[in-house]
Amino acid sequence: MHEFPIIELGGLSFDLSSIIAIVVSTIICMVLGVLATRKLSVANPSKMQNFMEWTLEFVHNTVASTMPLEKAKKFITLAATLIMFIFVSNLLGLPFGVTFDAHHEVKWGNVVVVSQELVDEKGGAAHIAFWKSPTADIAVTSGLALIVFFLIHVLGIKMNAKHYFKHYFHPYPIFFPLNLIEQVARPVTLALRLYANIFAGEVLISTILMLKWVGIPLLAVWQGFSIFVGAIQAFLFTVLTMVYIAQAVVHEEHEAH
Repeated sequence: MHEFPIIELGGLSFDLSSIIAIVVSTIICMVLGVLATRKLSVANPSKMQNFMEWTLEFVHNTVASTMPLEKAKKFITLAATLIMFIFVSNLLGLPFGVTFDAHHEVKWGNVVVVSQELVDEKGGAAHIAFWKSPTADIAVTSGLALIVFFLIHVLGIKMNAKHYFKHYFHPYPIFFPLNLIEQVARPVTLALRLYANIFAGEVLISTILMLKWVGIPLLAVWQGFSIFVGAIQAFLFTVLTMVYIAQAVVHEEHEAH
């Protein structure tokens, strides 16, 4: 199994391959957004415009299924950004890999990218990978889940404070510890579900590649399936985020019914 380049800055460890992948995913999403809105036309829309309009309509319907329409409009941009970034990130590691064998310590300037300890630990040759899906890193999916976690509670306090705090003691005050555990478990499950599916897929791709030419048919089939898995995981992460936001900001409407 390959290793990833780790750099140490200020006592913190950073996975260089994840940083590169995040930057590339961001650039791809920005380019897609620019291409889709560059030449907007009502009479003769481009294929990219039609695709983005279909995507936004799908996202709009998804968000509207979790909360009243008047509130859903506020979160369409967030949902579209999440589903696009996560989908692109999920697929980034599929097309190719960038790897090399390190036989000694590797530095970029004064920064150690591959330590001598790692090389020695791997018997004098560490197989280093510089390319992967960023969502195959638990730190990246945890970061996304934590952003969602704080966003949910900030929106709940800002938009529906009374009912937000009240729901911790629903249906009875004795349920407060369980409701608190539920809130903590949400980002954990969001992060682990996304990470586990994408990481497992990339591990299997690495295993298939070891079969060389024999594994080419299997690789083609698995990459096709991985696109489906990547789309499903992006959708699940986004729709669960919208459900959690709805539970935080729409209590009043639910109680009114």
